[in-house]
This record gives sequence, C-alpha cells and structure tokens, in this order.
Amino acid sequence: MNTEIDGKRQGGPDGLTFRVLTVNVHKGFNFFNRRFILHDLREAVRSVSADMVFLQEVLGTHARHSLRFADWPATPQYEFLADTIWTDFAYGRNAVYPDGHHGNAVLSKFPIVHYENRDVSISGPERRGLLHCVVRAPGTAADIHAICVHLGLQERHRVRQLQLLCHLVEKEIPADAPLVVAGDFNDWRRRAGRVLNGCAGLREVHAHASGRLVPTFPAWCPVLPLDRIYVRGARDHWPMPLGRRPWTSLSDHAPLAAEIVL
Repeated sequence: MNTEIDGKRQGGPDGLTFRVLTVNVHKGFNFFNRRFILHDLREAVRSVSADMVFLQEVLGTHARHSLRFADWPATPQYEFLADTIWTDFAYGRNAVYPDGHHGNAVLSKFPIVHYENRDVSISGPERRGLLHCVVRAPGTAADIHAICVHLGLQERHRVRQLQLLCHLVEKEIPADAPLVVAGDFNDWRRRAGRVLNGCAGLREVHAHASGRLVPTFPAWCPVLPLDRIYVRGARDHWPMPLGRRPWTSLSDHAPLAAEIVL
C-alpha cells in the first residue's frame, strides 16, 4: 500500500510511487480556438494530483492575446498552470513569431536540477523540440530523467526526430536511470513504439497494460493515439483512467496519466 509523506506518494521503504500527466494544452484555447479556457484547464490539471506534468503547445507569451482577453494571465502559461502546486518548472521555447512564442514545459513537485531544450526541427515552418529535465525525487537512488516530446506532423520528420530522441537517450541518460518520455508524438501510424523499444528499451504504459495504445485525438471523439507515456527503469507502472469531462472541452487532445513505481 502506498502512503502519503509530505505530499509525496511513497512506494515502500526504498522506493517511490509518483503520478505523471501529459496534455497538449492547445495554447490555452478549446477546439477550433473558439474560447480561452486556461483557467478551467488549470483546475482540471490540478484535479489529477500529478507529481509531474508534461505540457505541449504552451504559450510563453503572446502580445496580441494578452490585449484581447481580460482574464489573460500576467505570467507565462506554464507558470500560471504551476501556480503554488508545482514548485519547479522548465520551459523549452520552440516556435517564435511576431506576437510571442510557445513550446513544451514540465511542471514538477520534485526539484528540477537541470534542463535543456533540444531543437529537433527538420525543415520548413514547423518548429519542434525535446525538453529534457533531470529531476531529483525522494526515495530514489538515481535522478529521474523526463523528456517532454512534441514531434512533427510529417512522417519523414518524425522518423528523424525519433532518431534524435534515441541518440539523446543513448548518449546522455545513464542506462540505470529512471526515464519517462511523454507528450504528443503525432504518430498516427503507430510506429514510434517499436523504434523507442528497440533503441532505448522504452515501453508505453497504456499499451503494456492493455495491449493497445489509447486514442487521444480529437478529444471530443478520440480516434488517433497521438499522445503517449513511455517508461524505462521502473519497477512497475499502470495507466490512470481519466474521465472524458471536463477534458473534451479543454483542448483538441485528450490527456493521459499514469502511476510509476521506482
């Protein structure tokens, strides 16, 4: 049985159970950009009680939107979402445009001792990145490595980006270190799992539990399994079911959550 100590779920005398959530926040707007819903999204994210949150398409700043919406936050979206719940956060700026920029972010209840955003853009206007964080958590012999992923829409781009992700894992992450790779893979052809298992020994939490990937797009009627949580170096892991509401009205992607035991 897990117990709560100082807000952290302990998995035993020499381990830790922690919860992760991944969600493409669609820059704080609902499907088709009809409504600004960042405040509602913050409450939904909080309700999961995740220790680490992987965010994609989160705005760092946007000058025009900040003038249009009266409830636009005074801080970057990732800081607004973290608020007083996640004491540490990291942001990787990917796409830059005249009004602002957006990218990936990781929110953590554990200290983030180092982070680096790796540009994996291939060509054209699509800007993509891998945000690699090193997280120090209680009850763990090694730091947890967390990589927040948002891959390209084109197949040939994703093939190269998966190769770059494999290279990052092989060269910069110790083989015995716990590793979580989560985010929006845009992998509608379901090819990433075989690549990541072969090069890095990663396995997807939901597919491992049920034998199939979970559809997450579009959120209102999920058909494509674009979002994933891959894990390596854990004693155990299992999916955490999330209800359809309120998520169907908060983004074009449904979120995924899991609990991981180290």
